[in-house]
Amino acid sequence: MEKIASFTVNHLTLQRGIYVSRKDTTPGGDVITTFDIRMTEPNRQEALSGEVLHAIEHLAATYLRNHVQWRDKVVYWGPMGCRTGNYLLLSGDYESREILELMRETFGFIAGYEGEIPGATPRDCGNYSYMDPEGARREARRYLEEVLDRITPSQLIYPE
Repeated sequence: MEKIASFTVNHLTLQRGIYVSRKDTTPGGDVITTFDIRMTEPNRQEALSGEVLHAIEHLAATYLRNHVQWRDKVVYWGPMGCRTGNYLLLSGDYESREILELMRETFGFIAGYEGEIPGATPRDCGNYSYMDPEGARREARRYLEEVLDRITPSQLIYPE
């Protein structure tokens, strides 16, 4: 069986950043861009807890799907199985630098969020109590300050 593209990225040198993971074309000719929103260095930094990622998922998805400019382009936001980041799928052909400000806004929103997590009720979520809002704020702030606010070109394109 052929190795899929995401398993060919060198995770030994991958930094935290925003990367175009893939671009797919639908049968109708639309492009879907998948972004790797890498919050921790794979195999070198501790992975995010499931509870933190779950809270980030609810907050980021809510923010993005309500964003005036981007809401109609958002296809999906969700955590990576390895718990080192998230995937963002957008309808359209984009590059990482084009969503940098959107990610700054999104993680700024999460870092400053107070109150009940949207959708964190037994009716709305299959595991509503599996969340760490304080951890989500802390990790969002860390990603914003350490990565997004001082991002370099090498953190926008996958390493060779």
